[in-house]
Amino acid sequence: MIKHIVMWNVLGIDAADRQRNALRIKAAFEGISQRIPGLLKLEIGVDQSHVDYACDVVLYSEFESLQALAGYAIHPEHTRVRQELEGLRITRHQVDYIP
Repeated sequence: MIKHIVMWNVLGIDAADRQRNALRIKAAFEGISQRIPGLLKLEIGVDQSHVDYACDVVLYSEFESLQALAGYAIHPEHTRVRQELEGLRITRHQVDYIP
């Protein structure tokens, strides 16, 4: 198994606009959670701390294998979501690890 964690900051002119964009990201990724082969678990959350160093959105996922994660990266549903959300995510941090 491999775990894939991504954190983003999102675009917005104010806190309410960032919140709307964060919820849009959350909904888009939740919509593909059952459509990706080898994806065992997907959680996506919006930050509740509102501290200045926190990211706005986090995606936590588990895949059967490195190959499944590689397949996710190019899967049509994932690429569609990435294109749909283009420009909303302004900073990205990622960690992939094997526990």
